[in-house]
Amino acid sequence: MATKAEALTQAPTVTDPQERDAVFDIFRRWGYLQASLDPLGQYLPPEPFPTSAPEGALAAEARRYYCGTIAIEFMHISSPEQRQWLQERMEQIPPRPNQAQILTQLIRADLFEQVIQSRYLGTKRFSLEGITALIPFLDQIFEIGTTLGITKAMLAMNHRGRLNVMTNTIGRPASEIFTKFEDVDPRSTLGGGDVKYHLGATGDYTSPSGKVISLHLASNPSHLEAIDPVLIGRSRARQERIGEGGKKQVLPILIHGDAAFAGQGILAETLNMEVLPGYNVGGVVHVIVNNLLGFTANPEESNASRFSTDIAKRLPIPIIHVNAEDPDAVVRVAAMVTEFRQRFGSSVVVDLIGYRRHGHSEVDDPTVTQPRRYALIKEHKPLYQLYAEKIGVNPAKEAEKIQQEFLDQQKVATQASHIPHLATLPSYWDKYKGCEFDLADEVNTGISAERVGQIVKEITSVPKDFHIHPKVKKLFEQRQEMGSGAKPFDYGTAELVAFASLLEDGTLVRLTGQDSQRGTFNQRHSVVVDTETELRYSPLAHLSKNQGRFEVYNSLLSEAAVLGFEYGFARDYPEALVMWEAQFGDFANGAQIIIDQFIAAGEAKWGLLSGVVMLLPHGYEGQGPEHSSARIERYLQLAANNNIQICQPSTAAQYFHLLRRQVMRPWRKPLIVFTPKSMLRHPDASSPVSDFSVDRFQDVLPDNSVKNPRRLLVCSGKIGHNLRVEREKRKETGVGIIFVEQLYPWPEHELQAALDQYPDAEEIVWVQEEPANMGAFSYVMPLLRRLARDRAVLSVKRSASATPATGSAKAHDIEERTLVDMALGAAGDR
Repeated sequence: MATKAEALTQAPTVTDPQERDAVFDIFRRWGYLQASLDPLGQYLPPEPFPTSAPEGALAAEARRYYCGTIAIEFMHISSPEQRQWLQERMEQIPPRPNQAQILTQLIRADLFEQVIQSRYLGTKRFSLEGITALIPFLDQIFEIGTTLGITKAMLAMNHRGRLNVMTNTIGRPASEIFTKFEDVDPRSTLGGGDVKYHLGATGDYTSPSGKVISLHLASNPSHLEAIDPVLIGRSRARQERIGEGGKKQVLPILIHGDAAFAGQGILAETLNMEVLPGYNVGGVVHVIVNNLLGFTANPEESNASRFSTDIAKRLPIPIIHVNAEDPDAVVRVAAMVTEFRQRFGSSVVVDLIGYRRHGHSEVDDPTVTQPRRYALIKEHKPLYQLYAEKIGVNPAKEAEKIQQEFLDQQKVATQASHIPHLATLPSYWDKYKGCEFDLADEVNTGISAERVGQIVKEITSVPKDFHIHPKVKKLFEQRQEMGSGAKPFDYGTAELVAFASLLEDGTLVRLTGQDSQRGTFNQRHSVVVDTETELRYSPLAHLSKNQGRFEVYNSLLSEAAVLGFEYGFARDYPEALVMWEAQFGDFANGAQIIIDQFIAAGEAKWGLLSGVVMLLPHGYEGQGPEHSSARIERYLQLAANNNIQICQPSTAAQYFHLLRRQVMRPWRKPLIVFTPKSMLRHPDASSPVSDFSVDRFQDVLPDNSVKNPRRLLVCSGKIGHNLRVEREKRKETGVGIIFVEQLYPWPEHELQAALDQYPDAEEIVWVQEEPANMGAFSYVMPLLRRLARDRAVLSVKRSASATPATGSAKAHDIEERTLVDMALGAAGDR
């Protein structure tokens, strides 16, 4: 007995709608496997359908729609409305595009590359040749976007074609790009700057009707896909600045390489992030500039399946493949995805499949690894010539004119004496600055005890019909005692008071991380849960009518993407307090690329500031190698030229002042905060309400409790409290303990004053919990010697180790007792 599909192939023309759908559904689901997508016709051969493919008139019609130069994967989408919309767009005769405009854009894209090749032979540029259809693709997105309410487009892309996009999409004069090849004024970038194909740019797109979209191409490093969450965060910030309707107005576009899309884990994290409430941006247009090569690797070496896009199938979003040598199809897809994103607020993936005319860079010889492929490419005409033949136009005169325009621009570049600035900062950055810190910019962060008390009442209030958990109710009662002055403040309460004080002044406060609403150590409870309904309520979001917005999200289980997002958000919301919290401080090493390439180096490479705050729980408490050290040494190694702030506040009030200082000063630098764990509620780290009204955060806390110590211990964080507690037990009066609250920038004058307070002390001892090859030891010792004034400078620390801490709680206790004994009594190591 024949199957249903076989019966259809044997039948004459079918007119019944159900029978038609049965045929068409096969092609809707599997047509992409037999589409004509490879411009070279060699590397994506048709694959058989998993089910029998019917024949006949209906099948031929369906094949025209789904097996041509456009292929779509959309049947995995659960929304019937979205599937219906997509199939209607696919199963219609497409409108005729502006072919003259497309041809001009293709000529400009190819000849831009050819002029660079002729004038700067052997210089890396990562040419777009072979996939120049990207330029009309982007142009069509913007043209359609102006009719659908888009006013701002945020773009990020890797190096392939970046310079071309800067000129032919963003609108930077070609002379500016050529000046980068001339490498003028090298002394202005000694020790900084970045290569030309990493730089960002700003410009405007103006539609034929005169509507304008502001364009921003973000700066990014060589680390492929690392920019993805950063761009999403920046887009979210831009959208929130607009308010209602912001997601419709600001369009994020991420342009990827095919091997990177399949291979880089941060891309998978970002795809997941895009649909979550704390990070949603109303849909991202993902574009893969797919040359079917990853450096020298063939697709079967870098993709686990036929298409590099398959990772995106985890989400209910359309994936559209298009042959990059059919420009009419390319612009049709561009219009379709823009409309889809604006209508449904959903991401979409476009796989723009072409080839790479040169090697990975122009200094590579690709014939060594792909000789047959590059023999084909050598004989393959540039796209603009093929397209001109298709539409019956001779492009020679227009090409000659455009080429001369670029040559003239190149001559202008040879006369340049200064590096051009390719981007203009938004006006909301006008009152913020980087570079060296000016003491004149210091601010008073204190607030009165009366205001503290009122804030505590507000942050411990819930609606009358809210069923609060008994343990949380008890905590709120304790906090109310703190607000009244009856008890000292712990870190959790001090933090919320800092948040609330900023919110009342109109500041946006945003915090994300794993378990950040409650807090990893049960210390925060910024959001409380009704025990009967599980509805959530945040007192910080209900302080006053005109308060700033409070955002706190439990993040996805990611470090890299979430920190990248928050860095990006802070980039475009400098007046906000934007924080990322690691569950444990050492987990931040999962985000090392973001830390190295953006947080530490963003200002030096691109002149871009960010006030993002990293909260890293740190402290040795016998919890093992992965829950002890936040790796202070790594941040100190990255610190130079006042690029970041590294602090470890030792009291609740100090933490309060530090958070307020980050917002209130005009100095915008990333802030790395090593936060406590066991000390969150420890009496020695608690603060009276009076400490909230002191002027500001103190970079150094001197010891005013001793008179004539013979030894001065200098330390930072939890170890200082351990030493103070043990000193009191021993009734030791000959040892002073000085806390360094800010490790970078190094508080030289404040520490010198604290040391000079006791000129008769014979020894200065740096004490740390970390092993000798970790912590601040290597950084601090030469700086202390400079301040010692001929006094002996010693150290107490754990022995050098390959791991931060022991896995045995008892071994930890032995080590800790030894550290304290050596610091308070025996001599340390020089």
